[in-house]
Amino acid sequence: MDIVYISDLRIEAVIGIYDWEREIRQVVSIDLDMAADNRKAAATESIDDALNYKAVAKRLIQFVEESEFKLVETLAERIADIILDEFDVNWLRLKLGKPGAVTGSREVGVIIERGERS
Repeated sequence: MDIVYISDLRIEAVIGIYDWEREIRQVVSIDLDMAADNRKAAATESIDDALNYKAVAKRLIQFVEESEFKLVETLAERIADIILDEFDVNWLRLKLGKPGAVTGSREVGVIIERGERS
């Protein structure tokens, strides 16, 4: 299995359970590993044969910027659904963090894996 990844994609969103969090935008950080078979793309050098990480990133930016979830868990699940449903991906590992959410910590968040790893 090959992996296409996006590391530390930072997007502003309304996220959080507290009233003050519902009125501001906070940065979330996304690390995403996606299963892909890179052999055809390597042979043809055509983006049409590759998992287009730019298209994935643009879709996530659009979705996250428009979202207003309370929990990072919910946002992570919705992101996973988008990747699995809209792109040719059978497995993903997603780390979604909220930098600065806990005093003394650089970042807190969740890591999820979805799909079949082959």
